[in-house]
Amino acid sequence: MASLVSTWSSNVHSLPENYIMPPERRPGTFAPICKDIPVIDLGSELGHSRAYLVQQIIKASQELGIFQVINHGVPEDLMNDTMNLYKEFFDMPIKDKERVFSDDSCQSTRLYTSGLHFAKEEVHYWKDTLKHPVHPVEDYKHTWPEKPTRYRDVIETYATETRKLGLKILDLISEGLGLQEGYFEKELSKEQGMSVNHYPICPDPSLAMGIGSHCDPNLITMLQQEAYGLQIFKDGQWVGVDPLPNAFVINLCYQMQIISNGKFKSAEHRAVTSSSSARTSIVSFISPSHDSVIEPAKALVSVCDPALFKTFLYKEFLENYMSYITKKPRVGTALGPYEIRG
Repeated sequence: MASLVSTWSSNVHSLPENYIMPPERRPGTFAPICKDIPVIDLGSELGHSRAYLVQQIIKASQELGIFQVINHGVPEDLMNDTMNLYKEFFDMPIKDKERVFSDDSCQSTRLYTSGLHFAKEEVHYWKDTLKHPVHPVEDYKHTWPEKPTRYRDVIETYATETRKLGLKILDLISEGLGLQEGYFEKELSKEQGMSVNHYPICPDPSLAMGIGSHCDPNLITMLQQEAYGLQIFKDGQWVGVDPLPNAFVINLCYQMQIISNGKFKSAEHRAVTSSSSARTSIVSFISPSHDSVIEPAKALVSVCDPALFKTFLYKEFLENYMSYITKKPRVGTALGPYEIRG
């Protein structure tokens, strides 16, 4: 528990040595806000506007692998209450947080610090994370934190609403790709989890990292943020994602890149810290079941457009992905073993 950044960071005025990133992993100068990330109004999906909405999503998925959505159906008061709930959680006394703290990366509901394997790291990330599965709610609700006392009721509602949003976006993507209705239902979107990252005020953001560069292994990710910190790698440089009020950042992930047969990108991203304010991000992941067979959608493969990726089980990909992201230095990408090279 003593390793949690949120328990001791307010008492330090310089960055501890084991949090100073090597030069090649430091964030560098402040990255400009990217003006090219589309903000898509999901409230315009009815009637003749639906076709334009699908077109916007497909274009963003092809060019960036990331976009923001507004008027998405998740109530504003629920978003605010959930964000406040997590601020309360990370501000709780140590004795309350230690109930869910664990060094075991296999623990389903877990509060931890830095990366997945703190003890094996040479240098640490400036963050604490609470993660747990949320779907089906009835299977996992009893494992969630008991404090704050309203935690389980609020997160049950939040998980239900964000799942509706995620499935809506998947339906629009399926339509845009020309796949059959409900393509992403059942096994391909069976699992959903949450990862809530808390980045305390940092004494020297130029030397520290909140979380390093990566692409997500799942299908799609939905992120709620209210402060700057998320960056994506675009055109050879890191650029910031504007934290719009009551918006969700939608990030396409590796499984979507594979299923689309390379038509979509998975966005490479990272999180930086701040010397003026703490930041909390609420991340919801929709993923295939572990036994799902992943492959390019057959409707997107032809003689003229051959498959770019092999067929595999999602659980095999996850094992290889976890091995890849812990390597230093990394070579290629986590997709490498699954690419079909001509």
